[in-house]
Amino acid sequence: MKARFIARISNILTGLAVIAVLVVVVQLVPRDVPSDIAGTARVIDGDSLRVAGHEVRLVGIDAPELDQTCQLNGEAWNCGRAARDALRGMTGGRDVACEVEGHDRFGRALARCRAGGVALNETLVAQGWAVAFGDYELEEARAARQKKGIWKSRFDRPAEHRAGRGVFGWIGQWLWPW
Repeated sequence: MKARFIARISNILTGLAVIAVLVVVVQLVPRDVPSDIAGTARVIDGDSLRVAGHEVRLVGIDAPELDQTCQLNGEAWNCGRAARDALRGMTGGRDVACEVEGHDRFGRALARCRAGGVALNETLVAQGWAVAFGDYELEEARAARQKKGIWKSRFDRPAEHRAGRGVFGWIGQWLWPW
């Protein structure tokens, strides 16, 4: 009787493990996104937008988060919203064409996009509204040297900002303020 009970529990646990593995595999399969996306864009933040119903993350760059502030002459200013507004200015009223290079862990298309002949990824970095994230290092260096966009102020790189704003970020500041 005890052996049958243990065997039954073992079968149930095996079944649950198989289901869990299948759920993980389904999450890792990229969503059905074409290799090229074109259409009217709606800007989400400084480095992501929705084009023709697909969420697109601009590859090779990292813009400040919407809630991120930078310091200029001792005053905080919302550089995340400024980066979003810069992207809005580049896309406003124009069709956007994106070449998809892959997908991120959230299923968003990773792409290089153009609007009205302007390379959005490169231009955001060159104008100082995003930092290089695997590409565009020369454009970043030039923008920093010329103090364009966010480079006119003190700021945390967006990845550092994201890492510090979660639960562990504020607990860490509270426990270890130095």
